Amino acid sequence: MCEDKKKSLSHVDQSGKANMVDVGSKPVQLRTAMAQGHISLSKETLELIRDNKMKKGDVLTIAEIAGIQGGKRTSELIPLCHPLQITKLDVKATLDDTGVTVESLARCQGQTGIEMEALTSVSIALLTIYDMCKAVDTAMTVGDIRLTGKTKEDLQTDDRCNK
Repeated sequence: MCEDKKKSLSHVDQSGKANMVDVGSKPVQLRTAMAQGHISLSKETLELIRDNKMKKGDVLTIAEIAGIQGGKRTSELIPLCHPLQITKLDVKATLDDTGVTVESLARCQGQTGIEMEALTSVSIALLTIYDMCKAVDTAMTVGDIRLTGKTKEDLQTDDRCNK
């Protein structure tokens, strides 16, 4: 890495104060982010979820819907996050041998990334599972929440309009 290209915090101004980044001069691009997380559950809780016998309802479906709702509200929850025009938010909760894995895909056409929306949707889905299962499982562990990928693509322009 070049010496004069040192990393710096983007949301801090020259005096160290919090600052929302101005992305107005950046090009609008198709941006996608994927995230994942896991909640560890007891075997008994896994069986209750699998058999759809939790008192609060269908844990996986409700968690997926909550994740979508949470992702859509990211800019209201995280200071300095830009509100985005989300074009796709998909959340999948899947049972495994030790708990539930939640994966999210978030997409927008914008001037800044959509990573926080993907991470927020996973976090909210996992917290929803925790809430729905807390009466029967006091040893749950939420963790391993991480960004698993991100892309940005230039949008194709229609050259017919410029002729």
